[in-house]
Amino acid sequence: MSGILWIASYPKSGNTWFRAFLENLRRDAGQPVDINDFQSVPANRRRMFDDATGVESTDLTAEEIAHLRPRVYRYIAENSPETVFLKIHDAYTELPGGGPLIPPDATVGAVYIIRNPLDVAISLSHHVGKPLDLKIASMASSDSGVSSEVPDEHLDHQFLSWSEHVLSWVDQQAFPVHVIRYEDMQERPFETFTAAARFCGLPCDPDRVQRAIHHSSFETLEKQERESGFRERPATAASFFRQGKAGAWREVLSPSQVALIVEAHGTVMRRFGYLPFCVP
Repeated sequence: MSGILWIASYPKSGNTWFRAFLENLRRDAGQPVDINDFQSVPANRRRMFDDATGVESTDLTAEEIAHLRPRVYRYIAENSPETVFLKIHDAYTELPGGGPLIPPDATVGAVYIIRNPLDVAISLSHHVGKPLDLKIASMASSDSGVSSEVPDEHLDHQFLSWSEHVLSWVDQQAFPVHVIRYEDMQERPFETFTAAARFCGLPCDPDRVQRAIHHSSFETLEKQERESGFRERPATAASFFRQGKAGAWREVLSPSQVALIVEAHGTVMRRFGYLPFCVP
């Protein structure tokens, strides 16, 4: 089946980890796939936009780029004989002139990865090299995210607030979405990754899934980055794969920081099992 299957998430929610699993599952090689050789590239990759449009994106305004992005994705879908997997951090939004940024007619479906925003705030702070309180505030802002992690290589994207980002994808009705929690990827990897692979129309053979999980472990990804670097790492981050554990917020966030995040996102957190919790 041709079309795009989106690997969508708010930043620092496990998107790259899931992509590593997909790459290893699809290729089923005897060794892990190189993290700098993923076929599931970012949807806002500048070179992909320039190649599809025949126009240098650096010569266009942000509004002109946004207007052309749906056409780029239709072009990619129409010119691929099989499903194309694209990473995306944009929220599912409507363009100012009308119509969605993500064209449903070019879309097969989406895997949406969600992570506890208490942990996202910490990881995002390290990732962009900004104070934790500033990232907590930006995660609550509808205007968040009109910036690129690697401006020379990537176009700007729009996050919205963390809650708005989640709901924009999981509640839209234009195409099917399979939601997986970052925490379940850690605690129940075989069941979680198998269900996601089935949704994506990929092989679900137990041995093959287990091998892909092993080849995409955090330790493997961290080792590859340490030895060869990772082209998607922004200059603001010392490393892309830092800790990767769930529940770090209990050791890092102050009670007032926890309260701010829960106040802003409590409704969505409760819906996806992140509330109630007991703060130690």
